[in-house]
Formats: sequence, C-alpha cells, structure tokens
Amino acid sequence: MTTQTSSRAALGSVGTLVDGQIRRLQQGHLADRSDAVATLARLRRGAGRAPMAVPDLWALIDLTELSADPQFSGEAAQTRAQNATYAALTLWALHQQSRQRPMHRRDGLGLGGAVRRLMPGNEIDDPVRKRFVRVGAAPTWDALAVRLREVVTLLRREEISLDYALLADQLHTWQYPHRRAAVRDAWGRSFHAYRPQTSTPTDGADNSAVDETDPKDTP
Repeated sequence: MTTQTSSRAALGSVGTLVDGQIRRLQQGHLADRSDAVATLARLRRGAGRAPMAVPDLWALIDLTELSADPQFSGEAAQTRAQNATYAALTLWALHQQSRQRPMHRRDGLGLGGAVRRLMPGNEIDDPVRKRFVRVGAAPTWDALAVRLREVVTLLRREEISLDYALLADQLHTWQYPHRRAAVRDAWGRSFHAYRPQTSTPTDGADNSAVDETDPKDTP
C-alpha cells in the first residue's frame, strides 16, 4: 500500500484553487448541507459545456485569486485558467452527484489510473479504452470537455474517485498547443502503469491511503 503523501504531485495555481473550492463544497455535500447540495446541482449543468454557455454559474466559481495572479494577466491567460477551473469543478459536481463518498481526492488517482480501474483485473475493456483514446485525441477544447464528461459518467457509476486538482492543472496545460503532448503522454503513462492490488479496500473507505499504484500523471 502506497501512502498518499509520498506520491503527491505539486499543484500549480489553477489546481490549488480547484482543490480548495472542491474541498469546501465536497465537505458540505457530504454533510448534506443544503447550500452545498444546491450549488452542486447548479454546477452539474455546466459539465461538458463552455463557461460562457451557462450564465447561472458565473457567480458560483470564484476566480479572484487567479485574476490577481500576475501569471494570468492578459485575456488569453485568464481564459485558459477559467476554462480549466470551470471544467474541473463542473465535472467533479457531476461525478459527486448523490455519492456519499468523496469523488475528489487530492491524493487519489489521476485520469489514466482511474480509467484503468474501470477495467476488471488485467483485462482491457475495449469500449472503455476507446473512450479514453477519444479523450486523448480530442482536437479542440469543446470536444475534450464533452469526452471527459462521458468518462466521468463512467467513473461516477463505479464510484471511482479522481484527483480533480491534478486534472485542473492538466487541463490548463492542455490549452497550450506546444505542451499538449505532455499531458496526453502523462494520461497514457498513468493508464498503463496502473496495477490493481488484491487486498483492495472499497474506494473511499479510507482517505489516508490509496489502494492501488498510480504514478502521478504529471506532465
């Protein structure tokens, strides 16, 4: 069993923001606080959609920290940060829907490892593999958001958690064309490196440790 803290990848500014906001909402949702439950319901409507397509959500996601960060000065930089933050939060809200275990784990699986866990043992589920390949091959941001939504729906069904803070940083990086291949490589590397362990506790039962090996898919 691998301790979480030993393999934790450092976060960038976008991942740090997403981690903080999801932790707050996730705690409220798991405590059945009405405000958190209502916020998740509104966020879910944005999963797989462009940030500007759902005006109701604009005030739900606090981008103040990113707006004040000099590295995000300029419209293009702010748009990339906003896209990644919005996508990660709305996908997590979809993933967390009605689940009573935390679907975001800062020290959990990356995207490739989580998808690989959908497959039984050492077998490759071809329909799942094809969905994952479609994510990696997404030619545009809009296509990527839709394809990630499809994968997250599968993860929700099996209650397989994901490190959404890491994903947020990767989605931010993905928007730089010259760095996109590194994100794809990281997702593929994580997928192929994942190895289930036979003495696996139920996902979410113990937040202090991971139950499978998943080298962090950091580009």
